[in-house]
Amino acid sequence: MGDPYQDLWSHPRLADALRNADWGAVFRTYRRLTGISQTKLGERVGLAQSDVSEIERGRRKVTSAEVRQRIVEGLGVPGNAQEGGAASALPVAGLGLPGTMPDEDLLARITGVVDAAHRVDAATLDWLDRLLAEHRRAEDFIGSRPLVSVMREQLRTVVSLHAGARGELADRVVRLAAEHAQFLAWMAQDQDDTAAALTWFDRSHEWALEAGDPDMAATTLNMKAHMAWSKGRALRCVRLAEASRWSAPGSSLSVQGMAAQMAGRGYALMGEADAAHRLLDQAQQLVSRAAERPVWMYFYDENWFTLQQGMACLHLREWRAAASHLSRSLRSMPDTYRRDKTWYRACLAHAYAEAGEAEQALNTALSAVPDAAEIGRPHSWNELHTTAASLVRHRARESRPLLAALREHD
Repeated sequence: MGDPYQDLWSHPRLADALRNADWGAVFRTYRRLTGISQTKLGERVGLAQSDVSEIERGRRKVTSAEVRQRIVEGLGVPGNAQEGGAASALPVAGLGLPGTMPDEDLLARITGVVDAAHRVDAATLDWLDRLLAEHRRAEDFIGSRPLVSVMREQLRTVVSLHAGARGELADRVVRLAAEHAQFLAWMAQDQDDTAAALTWFDRSHEWALEAGDPDMAATTLNMKAHMAWSKGRALRCVRLAEASRWSAPGSSLSVQGMAAQMAGRGYALMGEADAAHRLLDQAQQLVSRAAERPVWMYFYDENWFTLQQGMACLHLREWRAAASHLSRSLRSMPDTYRRDKTWYRACLAHAYAEAGEAEQALNTALSAVPDAAEIGRPHSWNELHTTAASLVRHRARESRPLLAALREHD
């Protein structure tokens, strides 16, 4: 029998790191998927533990062809995984492809004077509010990709209205622009386009401050914290969540609750259980006291909060508690939340796999594969690969049918 970890190289993050010759990411991802230490990995590739640490942290580059070959052989990288990647990868100039970031024309219209004669009234802004709400709901079901171009054009419309607005209506236009930018940021984050997401979050934050909207200003920082959490940057997650609370003291209880739970998830990512549970309890108290919540937090309820508790337990390696929270909440989640339901189902499969419940992990993962393949890339899809890696690591026979199902869509 060959290397039991060979199938791990189909994991998207590991494959991408290898393709880009990002050896630090290769080491970090390989260790996360296999559970081995830096010392053990070093033994496999002929490096000292301190060298592995330096490479993982980006303080040392792998430039020697001989070292690259030792890594490839030591980690058992399949030949097909190396094609076009690790052996010959060199930096290439990037192309300025159109994406979700603000283009020059839009930025000019944002920061300059818009020469337009549009007359703005409350009814028009009410209609745009409702349209944005409908698009948010649609994105829950169809995913973000089909909506990006639509929302860019809709934001152009909102921005063009500013020249014809006066007084309270002008403030409302700016507030509406902030909400559109925040939604565009979320969609960029959903597609793992970090640069675009940060650009839009910054733009949304500036507009929220201009409009005097503490809830949106705090929300953009909460969402940046969420993005840091999704990238494994625990300290950044905690600091952004804390900044959300002290920089926008006028924010509502529900937004403060989101900040507290994001900080809790950051501490969970650090492995600091006491701080994590304390902040999650604090968040739950804030949520229970909140009389209302902003329209963009329509999903924020007790069931959603239980899901976040499950995610914290997942990071704290409290596998059975994570599975309990996630499974209970998934039963109550409406099918209209197709994208989120897919993500949390993938996380539940991961929790089952780590808890040693291989059959439940397989059945849960297989139920998520179709939607993860269609609208759950990259996040849900990566989590399913992580589940498969866990089953491989535990030498569970259920890893084979899951890997086969994933290969059909890779």
